Amino acid sequence: MPSFFIDSLGCAKNQVDSEYIIALLQDKGWVLADSAEIADVIIVNTCGFINSAKQESIDTVLEFKSLFPQKKIVVAGCLSQRYGKELYEEMSEADAVVGNSNLIQVVEAVEKVVSGRRALVLSDDRRELDIKRRSRFSFPGSAYVKIAEGCDNRCAYCAIPIIRGPLLSRSVESVLDEVDFLLSSGVRELNLVAQDLAFFGKDNGLDDGLVRLVSSILEKKGDFWLRLLYIHPSHFPRELISICKNDKRFLPYFDIPFQHASSSVLSAMGRGGDRDSFLDLVSFIRSEIPNAALRSTFLLGFPGEKESDLVLLKDFLKEAALDWAGFFVYSPEEGTRAYNLYSAMPEDLRSEQSSLAERYLLELQTIQESVSSSCLDARVGKIETVLIEEKIEGEDLYLGRAFFSAPEVDGLVVVHGDDLPVGDFVRCRIVARNGIDLEALYLSE
Repeated sequence: MPSFFIDSLGCAKNQVDSEYIIALLQDKGWVLADSAEIADVIIVNTCGFINSAKQESIDTVLEFKSLFPQKKIVVAGCLSQRYGKELYEEMSEADAVVGNSNLIQVVEAVEKVVSGRRALVLSDDRRELDIKRRSRFSFPGSAYVKIAEGCDNRCAYCAIPIIRGPLLSRSVESVLDEVDFLLSSGVRELNLVAQDLAFFGKDNGLDDGLVRLVSSILEKKGDFWLRLLYIHPSHFPRELISICKNDKRFLPYFDIPFQHASSSVLSAMGRGGDRDSFLDLVSFIRSEIPNAALRSTFLLGFPGEKESDLVLLKDFLKEAALDWAGFFVYSPEEGTRAYNLYSAMPEDLRSEQSSLAERYLLELQTIQESVSSSCLDARVGKIETVLIEEKIEGEDLYLGRAFFSAPEVDGLVVVHGDDLPVGDFVRCRIVARNGIDLEALYLSE
């Protein structure tokens, strides 16, 4: 049978799309290859969120074509959805360019290229697909569950609504059906993802959609983790906290992208909120769940940002004492409101603001490293459940994660033990911190 290889770039939501593509092709009889070298078709599922991601996507396509000039290359994903016609016309290395609004069209594109035709397949016809993902890129025992597509927040800097369109929530029934399938397949950690989880169901008339979905998932039997990723601070449903307190499977880990602490910058971003409201949310969560883990992201260099705004952000970071945080410098994206602000700035002012942002980026990262270290130090000596992800070859050591670390973005737990179950839970005592990772001893039953 013909075979394919897929290289998935970008975020967890794009990873889910790649896993859906695998399932769709496998249902058509295609075989997933272990490497590009032995595949008949190479699919690059691209990211088009910011300039660096776009460049990485283009470089990846060019590298594959250089390494395997005789193989068919299909360019899919966000970059294709946003710049499909331009890619098709200007990138001869791409045998097919296909968007991501309807993933069934990736199968159409692949079938066209193997028949010797070059293809451009773009559509705005978005639809919910009932797809069972038998192959996943995650470590054993963990899976992302995408519960909605697109976004209605319309932040001034963000191109996601341009690429993915407005909010399109899945039905609660569809998500629960996928959860059942994943749990029956041995998944122990369900990571709910969307551009903003808090908006789930609002396009279907559900004001409490996320709370309803979480409650429904927790009605299911079994020992599993439920983790929520990406909740806009202005929409955070505080009812979630009481649910979390009453069911240990709902992990007290909250990813809340504050993006800034200056009210003027946040207002220009189209996000709302300010330092005080964000600190109030952090305080509320920790007063209710003292051991909760909090992660956030912050965007520096937004057009019009002043040094006083960055000083305020530094102070906020120290006071909030978040367990984890990521920092990014503004990337001008065509079609967004912020792009017009950026374009209107004199070149010397753009350069000055970018340099200031880069300097504060390093300062903020240094502050956060210290804060994260303190948060991790407080967990030393505790007994924690750890999801074992992989064994370190040749050693009686395993890599895993506790509740306070999300997949791929946070630190790990290095566990000393023998014959531990990869993809399952074990109980461990945390004994030391090494950088952003923790060291633990397996506690036998």
